Formats: sequence, C-alpha cells, structure tokens
Amino acid sequence: MAAAKTNAVRLLESMGIAFELREYEVDPEDLSAETVAAKIGFPIGQTFKTLVARGDRTGVMMAVISGDAALDLKALAKASGDRKVETVALKEVEPLTGYVRGGVTALGTKRVFPVIVDEFAQLYDRISVSAGRRGLQVLMAPEDYAKAVDAVWAPIAKDKEA
Repeated sequence: MAAAKTNAVRLLESMGIAFELREYEVDPEDLSAETVAAKIGFPIGQTFKTLVARGDRTGVMMAVISGDAALDLKALAKASGDRKVETVALKEVEPLTGYVRGGVTALGTKRVFPVIVDEFAQLYDRISVSAGRRGLQVLMAPEDYAKAVDAVWAPIAKDKEA
C-alpha cells in the first residue's frame, strides 16, 4: 500500500533527500510519542515530536525534541533570542501549521517558521518525525531533516518530570 503524499513527503522528494516512511494504526486517544515509537518499532529516544511555541520577540517557532524529553522553555527562549517563550494553545496549532495534533511536522508547513531542533538529535544516524499526518512517520538522517527545515541546533530539551 502506497502511503499518501503529504506536503512533508513532497518537500523531501523535491529536495532529493533520502527517507523511509512508516505507517501505523492511530489511536486518537493516545497520540503520545511513546506509542508512536512502539508502533513503528523505533526507539523512543530517536522518535522526535514537534511542538509549536511563540516567543515574545520572534513570534511563532517550532521546537523539535525527543519523544522521551520535555521542552525546556527557558532554553528555547535563549536559543531563539526571546525573553520568554510559551507553547501555543492547541486550537492555534492547525491554523498556524496546517497540521493536526499528532501529525505536526516542521516539514512542508503552510507558513515557514523558525525551527529549533534539540542538539541531541545529532547523536543518531536516523531520527523519526511526523510525515504530516497522524499514522505516518518519516525516518531520515538528522542533518537532512535540519537542512529540509532550515533548522538550528540547540540544547532545548530536559528530562520529563516524573
């Protein structure tokens, strides 16, 4: 079965970037990165989630962190040149990005936003990010991902609170 062509997939193909798609069954009640990682058979530490945030100076941005980490808002503010950053309300995510919760990716968004990827991603030969819809992940080299979304690397993740 051929996977649907998402804007993310089209972008990667147009740039000639190598990637692998993995489809999985979606549980709308559980969109966690842990569940996605288990369903695609990929380590949680290499399965990255994309969060949408807004800085007081730079505006909307996308923060990409490991599925087993939490976003460090102070570190994100420092990396983006803002005094203060907060995640945007869920109701704003789709109008801003064109993607629904559980399918948000920095690849092929409606509008281009600054993308900051946690530097931890560089430790791996491949990472997994959403391919732009629930039930579809794209696996690729972190350097290729950063190139595709014009990302900067920064230490923006912290351990999840227990």
